[in-house]
Amino acid sequence: MQITNALRAAILTKTLTPGERLPSQNELTKRYQVSRATVQRALRDLQDEGLIVARQGSGVFVRSKTERPMALRPHIEQAFAADEVTIDFAGFSGETLYGAIREPIDRIRTGRLRPQSINLRVLVPDTRKPQALPASLDPSVTAEQVRERAHRIMLRSTQGIVDAVTELEILGLIEQARVSVRVHGFTPSFKLYILNQRDVFFGFYPVTPNTVPIGGEPVKILDVLGLDATLFPFSQGDDRNGNETQWVEQSQLWFDSVWDNLGEDFTP
Repeated sequence: MQITNALRAAILTKTLTPGERLPSQNELTKRYQVSRATVQRALRDLQDEGLIVARQGSGVFVRSKTERPMALRPHIEQAFAADEVTIDFAGFSGETLYGAIREPIDRIRTGRLRPQSINLRVLVPDTRKPQALPASLDPSVTAEQVRERAHRIMLRSTQGIVDAVTELEILGLIEQARVSVRVHGFTPSFKLYILNQRDVFFGFYPVTPNTVPIGGEPVKILDVLGLDATLFPFSQGDDRNGNETQWVEQSQLWFDSVWDNLGEDFTP
């Protein structure tokens, strides 16, 4: 909490400015003389508050907009409290989903949560094929190299989700655990979470220049930054004609239609 409070104060007072890179985890570990796990917990708390954003291969940065977005993690944890857990995700790589399910999975391992079944469907673009984004802004870097990086991120995230969830059934902690991954051929412009067919979180992907490591060198690309997406919540209510209920129903209809008609089972 001391680390979280210190970094939060630095961000809110603009000592750490929007877009500025935070010290590395190793630097923070030495500065505060704590374990790496403690530093990771502090950074996760700040990320839940919407103050920082972690960018794969680049580090952790102060969010360019410090207003608080809708925090997904608490709602994911609440969804896992149901007897039958269902999560449908559509987006670019599943990286945020992978991070969000770790805490409830740890709670299942320790017996604090006891769902009977978990069913996750992950719908992502086939990053092995040409996509509009991400795109290279460096003439010395090919589109294939940029796609290869995006594919590694997608593969790491989806495989991590599959391994983490299915292991729960192997260990006998829940009766049934299933993760299905399908890919399609278009570049997502938004991310969508449907939790237990009742709650929807929707956010647009901002498209922006980004610097990422490719081949050990910093490369400028045009990227979609999912971790910067502000999520808008919608919940199913008693009024079937209410706007939020219709949002949930139409989101499920859209997901199912793409899953059934455009999705192809993903084989790494």
